[in-house]
Amino acid sequence: MATLGRDFVFEDFFPSMVEKLGSEGFLNELKNGFRALMDKEREVITFESLKRNSALLGLEGLSDDELMCMLREGDLNGDDCLNEKEFCVLMVRLSPDLMEKSRMWFAHSIENDVM
Repeated sequence: MATLGRDFVFEDFFPSMVEKLGSEGFLNELKNGFRALMDKEREVITFESLKRNSALLGLEGLSDDELMCMLREGDLNGDDCLNEKEFCVLMVRLSPDLMEKSRMWFAHSIENDVM
C-alpha cells in the first residue's frame, strides 16, 4: 500500500488484475475507467470531468489543486487534459509493482537484443 498524502491510502490491485485478466483484459479495464472519467463531448479527461467524476475513484475530498496536479502528472503533450493513452500510461506508472515488472521485461528485452 502507498500513501497518497493526507489520509488517502492506495492499495495496488493492478498486478493481481493483470494476473487475472491478462494484459489485454487489463488494458480494456483501464480504457473503461478512462471512458467513465472523460468529457463525453471532447473524449478526453479534463479538469472539469475529473472533478465531476472524482467520486467514482473515491476522491471526492480532493481539492482543485490536488486534482489539477493529478491531471498535470499524466499530461504528456501539455494540452491540460488526458487522452486515453496518457491515462493508461499514468495508471501503469502509479503502480509500483507494474513499473518494476516493466523494467524487468525491458532489461530482459535489451539483454536478448544484445546477444
